[in-house]
Amino acid sequence: MRFLPTIVALPVFALIALFAAAGPAGAASSSADVAHLHVQLVIPGENLYPGVQNDAGLYFKLEPGWHVYWRNAGDSGEPPHIQWTLPAGVTAGPLQFPPPQRLPLGPLMDFGYENEVLFPLSLNVPRNAKPGAFTLKAHVSWLVCREVCIPGKADLAITRTIVSKDEPASAEADPDWGIWNRLGSILPSTLPLGDTAVFQPTPTGFRLAVSTGERESQAIFFPEDQNILDNPSPQPLTPTPTGFILALKKDTNLAGSPSALNGVIELSGGRNYEIHAQPGSIALPPSGPTPARLARIAGLAFLGGLLLNLMPCVFPVLFIKGLALVSSGNEERRRLRAHGFVYAAGILVSFWALVALLLGLRAAGASLGWGFQFQSPVFLSLMAALLFFLGLSLAGQFEIGLTLTGAGGSLAAKQGYAGSFFTGVLAVIVATPCTAPFMGTAIGYALAQPAAVTFAVFTALALGLAAPYVALTLQPAWTRLLPKPGAWMDILKQAVSVPIFGTVIWLAWVVAQGYGANLLLALLSIFLLLAIAGWFLGRWPAKRWATAIAAITVLGVIGISVASSREFVVSAPNLNSDDMRTLASLASGRLAKSTIWQPWSTDAVQQALAAGRPVFVDFTASWCLSCQVNERVALDRPEVVAAFARANVTLLRADWTREDPAITQALASLGRSGVPVYALYAPGQASPQLLPQVLTPTIVTGALAQLPRNETQSTAQTSK
Repeated sequence: MRFLPTIVALPVFALIALFAAAGPAGAASSSADVAHLHVQLVIPGENLYPGVQNDAGLYFKLEPGWHVYWRNAGDSGEPPHIQWTLPAGVTAGPLQFPPPQRLPLGPLMDFGYENEVLFPLSLNVPRNAKPGAFTLKAHVSWLVCREVCIPGKADLAITRTIVSKDEPASAEADPDWGIWNRLGSILPSTLPLGDTAVFQPTPTGFRLAVSTGERESQAIFFPEDQNILDNPSPQPLTPTPTGFILALKKDTNLAGSPSALNGVIELSGGRNYEIHAQPGSIALPPSGPTPARLARIAGLAFLGGLLLNLMPCVFPVLFIKGLALVSSGNEERRRLRAHGFVYAAGILVSFWALVALLLGLRAAGASLGWGFQFQSPVFLSLMAALLFFLGLSLAGQFEIGLTLTGAGGSLAAKQGYAGSFFTGVLAVIVATPCTAPFMGTAIGYALAQPAAVTFAVFTALALGLAAPYVALTLQPAWTRLLPKPGAWMDILKQAVSVPIFGTVIWLAWVVAQGYGANLLLALLSIFLLLAIAGWFLGRWPAKRWATAIAAITVLGVIGISVASSREFVVSAPNLNSDDMRTLASLASGRLAKSTIWQPWSTDAVQQALAAGRPVFVDFTASWCLSCQVNERVALDRPEVVAAFARANVTLLRADWTREDPAITQALASLGRSGVPVYALYAPGQASPQLLPQVLTPTIVTGALAQLPRNETQSTAQTSK
């Protein structure tokens, strides 16, 4: 067995203890609690019926972080096995396996299940079976793993009554019904009639093409046969008008080509299909988008950039540029134009640098999206410190030369242009936690395209963000409407510090929500140091030693930010992704605030849909101002909460405050790369409905009213 090297590495006495802990349970029980899991025979209902296939299953409930395996365990492991002792004539079908998860372990990749899983099977009772109560016995064995693997076994037994086929079915009072209704239907479907799956060998592996009748943006292939694919390798996807093409890397020990590629394909929206791909010829679609589609996406990006100026994230920067424009109102037209173009250049360069970084990290295997830098405690701390220092300057504690008040000499002119450039940089930095209308589709599309297309779309977005200020500098008649410079400008400059400090408060709140009181304490200490540095610069502006003290203080701020943030990040490596999402929701107060919202997971979506309930997923983050506004304006309104309850909707919140690859992947499957995103799933529908990024109560209740009614909803209505 492939897990033996792991077991041999354990001390002998520990191995004996583990086997003792995982030993057989009492034979008279249908369940057993053993090392790291609960195992149970499940036969919903009290009766078995002759001449039909009766439902049954093997259920595992696992401790956090532990897993059991799929029928192809991947690079290591073994699936569960069951051996029955049944009444005469009664037979049991093989275990059926739900769609698995990818479970990375170092350089390896396993396929299996965490949390809980039910392996359905059928019990076949002959037509001439003798009625009466019978005991069905099963010897179950498994392998449960985390960092180590532990084999386990149990002898289970369950009593059921074989009755006449004409007798009524038992009521659903048996506890096994709860497990069966929740998990019994989570199995891969047969590929619908008319859909196809073919594969073609390549020098490094295989090209797998699946036609589903619609363009697909996400797919994962789980091979049924071992030693066919290199399991840890990524599976790059190329969308086609009717499906997708996956590039698969073959196992290094594979000689020749298999006669078929068998396995399970997992698509967006929780769709899973058994496929048996036959050899065939696959034509790759032309690379890159059509000019018309690229122009449409770029237009949406430009509109999104324009609207981004109206989002609360960008308001403080617009205050700064408004003040700069007022102070330069009497400058000659050429200089005004220059400042406008320099401001636009700052935005463009920042967008290009951000996209280059994002694409580079993705090429290295990271899963990132729009606003990903706000998931870093280091970035949040430094951003809050920068804005706090800028607010102190605007409030009058000292001058840092970011405004255009300097005039006359070449050095002053240089400082003025530098101010315009870096104000553009600042606009991009504070804009990234927001996703304006039209931006979601454009960004999600751009990040799935070749680098040239990605840069083109983001350039259109940058031009939209810069357009209002540039237009103002290009039209002298508009600048004449501005008030003349005077003493009132000092008052206005100090007033501008108010929204700056408001942004600082928001960033401090984000730090506290996502990373706790210790990092918030470090951030407040940083503010104190910066206030001291600003006092030195304001009290002795011409003294080099004062500048040196301020510079040393700023370097200390950076050191504290990095050290305190790293200390927090490395302190919680043992939490799995579900734990992190739950803790993030608890830290942000969302679970305490409203128990109707539950942490998101793909399993939670599938389980609710399998039970016939619609699902509403709120993809959000603490640092996303648009998300917070939508929650208060729409999602938390009493009439919307009541509408969710009437429609019997399961409410899930995908908290992206901290980096979460599962949420990033889910966003990509929806064609998005940032938050907010609102997805409404309906049972029986392949894809969810995506709501607008700016919500109102009417939009949400209108979408709920269009849901197809089902028995679950009708029952919920009647019970009320």
